Amino acid sequence: MNILYINHYAGSLTYGMEYRPYYLAREWVRLGHNVTIIASNISHLRMHITIPEGQNYLVEYIDGIRYVWCRTPDYPGNGIKRVINIFNFLRRVKKLIPAIIKGKNIPDNTNSKLDIPDLVIASSTYPFDTKVASKIAKKTGAKFVYEVHDLWPLTPIELNGMSKIHPFIMLMQRAEDFGYRVADKVVSLLPKAKSYMVEHGLDPNKFVYIPNGVSVADWEQVKESVSEIHLNKINEIKQQYGFLLGYAGGMGESNALDFLLTAAKQLDKNIAVVLIGNGAKKDALLKRVTDENITNVFILPAISKAQIPDFLSRMDSLYIGWNKLSIYRFGICPNKLFDYMLSGKPVVHSVTAGNDLVADAKCGVSVEAESVTAIIKAINMIAVESKVVRDELGENGYEYVKIHHDYKVLAKRFLDETI
Repeated sequence: MNILYINHYAGSLTYGMEYRPYYLAREWVRLGHNVTIIASNISHLRMHITIPEGQNYLVEYIDGIRYVWCRTPDYPGNGIKRVINIFNFLRRVKKLIPAIIKGKNIPDNTNSKLDIPDLVIASSTYPFDTKVASKIAKKTGAKFVYEVHDLWPLTPIELNGMSKIHPFIMLMQRAEDFGYRVADKVVSLLPKAKSYMVEHGLDPNKFVYIPNGVSVADWEQVKESVSEIHLNKINEIKQQYGFLLGYAGGMGESNALDFLLTAAKQLDKNIAVVLIGNGAKKDALLKRVTDENITNVFILPAISKAQIPDFLSRMDSLYIGWNKLSIYRFGICPNKLFDYMLSGKPVVHSVTAGNDLVADAKCGVSVEAESVTAIIKAINMIAVESKVVRDELGENGYEYVKIHHDYKVLAKRFLDETI
């Protein structure tokens, strides 16, 4: 089968996030399918791809996947230049339609003949690619799948206060509703989004839930240790305190780490909190640690993705927290949590959402989001549990990920439930 996957921000292990298109496509290639990913050469989530001067497209093969990179203008932040980038990408994809529907060469790439697709997937976070994907599917007789990562435009409406009658929001709403109406299947990463989608025109029988995942085999093959500087500091903290609660990942507003820092000041004396990563709030968090003399919190420099398993293995328990936001009623599916669960460590989860993977997997303790009192109680409770109990919780998480969130499993489910 020939699969055409349109995802503006698609990345790879080489280029960085976003990873979901790569992992699904790699598994489909292993199953014997031909996969083409069309993506922008510019993305705020990964490295930029350099396209030779005078060309608008570049073809690259990564692990058997054909990537077609489309030239688009750079953009800083989320302003008008990002909107211009989006519509430039869509224009480039539209110009590929004649080559796609006839199985001909890509412009600028005379030796790169495209496959006529049997399955077309629109998957760019924003919904504007639904129309071009639908057009390609209609002209080739392919199945059309709309893959929904986040609910746009509901997310900027609820999180950023944008008006429903803002012209850009109205355009997105039309494109989203169109995708729900005309797609053969709608794949949602959010487990509780079905009712919202039905309100916007989706036939409920078309809804398919395929969550985010992880490549278990890749994760287990990673053997890169943290640096000697990190290792010495972690060992020093371990000797001083005894129990380490770890956090690895982004340090932005959405990670709700201020609640953890406040809780840390009241934890039992043998517990230290070790945070590792980067983000917009890192400096503010470091300032809080200094200004408030939070002596049991240690914020270390970021490490590579390959070093994360080793860091997690050195912790006794792991933490992930969320803000209390209404948009989470449709569900959450954080990639960081899969790393945590594969590490075999118990998880403290501060969350108020439509789903809770930690509770489902029975791999830790879940408490209300933004509740400092509940966070303190949960961390102290995990810390006094026996190692036998903590290991059992960790094993529950590990097994749950292997069964429900390995991309080897998810890729097969995706095709089984959409074609």
